[in-house]
Amino acid sequence: MNPADSDPKRELLRHTVATLAYRGGKAVRNVSAGFADFRACPSGRTPGQILAHVGDLLDWGLSIAEGKQSWKSSEPLPWDQETQRFYSALKRFDDYLSSANPLHAPAEKLFQGPIADALTHVGQIAMLRRISGQPMKGESYYVADIAVGRVGPEQAAPRKEFE
Repeated sequence: MNPADSDPKRELLRHTVATLAYRGGKAVRNVSAGFADFRACPSGRTPGQILAHVGDLLDWGLSIAEGKQSWKSSEPLPWDQETQRFYSALKRFDDYLSSANPLHAPAEKLFQGPIADALTHVGQIAMLRRISGQPMKGESYYVADIAVGRVGPEQAAPRKEFE
């Protein structure tokens, strides 16, 4: 039996990674050219810098899970490439979580560090969309169709968006 199927903490981690894919996907989709470089204030990060940081967080989380913790700060790629990097990093992380390979850190630490931090930064991208004049619709994430293992750009349509 696969440990990911029998470990409720590991399964919850996979659900949080799928949640990050759903929420992050909504935040990065359908932005105008130039959004990646929008700056709300002189000292703030741009959406492109934030998304690159999210990719770094996911890579870091995977390295921790694998027992080879390492951090790398990446320069932002063009928005479409950075978005693809986001989904690729989610897939690699989820693939490891779904495997029989052992977690080399407590699930709680993986959540409280890289995953929770990435969720925070997705919220920042959503906020910057509004500030830049490109708001996304709010939604009841409680009823969203979020599925373990669905971590790519093909996310379910929103079930209950707010006008």
